[in-house]
Amino acid sequence: MNVTARFLVVLDADSTLIRNEVIELIADEAGRGAEVARATEAAMRGEVDFAASLRSRVEALAGVPVAAFARVRARIEPTPGVTALIDAVHDRGGEVGVVSGGFHEILDDLAPSLGVDVWRANRLEVEGGALTGRVSGPIVDAEAKAAQLAEWAGERSVPMSRTLAIGDGANDLRMIAAAGLGVAFNAKPRVRAAAPLAIGPVDLAQLIPLLP
Repeated sequence: MNVTARFLVVLDADSTLIRNEVIELIADEAGRGAEVARATEAAMRGEVDFAASLRSRVEALAGVPVAAFARVRARIEPTPGVTALIDAVHDRGGEVGVVSGGFHEILDDLAPSLGVDVWRANRLEVEGGALTGRVSGPIVDAEAKAAQLAEWAGERSVPMSRTLAIGDGANDLRMIAAAGLGVAFNAKPRVRAAAPLAIGPVDLAQLIPLLP
């Protein structure tokens, strides 16, 4: 896809675009929500390798029926200010991307409903109408997020100096560093310390003044 945009804003999904951690909501369907939440927190703090942690956490989802995704989607809470931010980006001639260590199974419904232009996430393997406990295809980790930011910018003829990356977890650090402006949003301490800018209030509209 080759389009032209004035600038590009790329957000993480879980705990950035939305208030939730989707893998924890799915794990609730397997009765393992608390266990997975502890592992997710460690991964977001950067205490463990993201890809290895994700594979381990996805194993806990084995047996969850695909039908449960409807209940998970119903629990999703978009972050306050998200539609205001996306509208402001579009009003200024920019585009919005979301790159997530979460899952297409949720993002494919959520992203277009919020006005997101392009998105990428992991995919869960399904057999017989239920999750196998494995990820299908390459894992979207920190390196993949940074690479996707650059790829989307190139497709839109946007120089990296006119990109904005927003995230909360350690797996967002590479894209935050690669962007023209990287923002730690409601982020873990390691991310707040490393990012050029940190925003505390959980309101994405706070980012509108930063748009070109």
